[in-house]
Amino acid sequence: MFIKFATNIEYSMNSYIPILIAILVSLGFVFLTLFGTHMLGPKRNSKEKNETFECGVESVGDARFPISVKYFLVAILFVLFDVEVVFFYPYAVNFLEMGWAGFYAVLVFVGFFFCGFYYVIKKGVLDWNK
Repeated sequence: MFIKFATNIEYSMNSYIPILIAILVSLGFVFLTLFGTHMLGPKRNSKEKNETFECGVESVGDARFPISVKYFLVAILFVLFDVEVVFFYPYAVNFLEMGWAGFYAVLVFVGFFFCGFYYVIKKGVLDWNK
């Protein structure tokens, strides 16, 4: 019994070797790239180079200016509905094995999804002209 248990542990440890190799290769690539760019890159510092630069827009003024709440509502709703869509993937992969019970469960899930979407539309969150 001990020998069988030991071989099972050996087998399970051997199955992690490709994962460990992938982690080592990716970490090696990251460190090699960081080290290489540091050693090969130019070392010229200037006032203009050390200034903050964001997406091609020069940073002028204060960063704390008022933004409409509707922007944040739309961003939160996007994340909410995007995460809900992620839950459809397991159903899409296993829909044959789940049978009718899985189908009814997904219908309930979609029903809740549409209730939330209906509520958002009725509240006027997506109407930018208000």
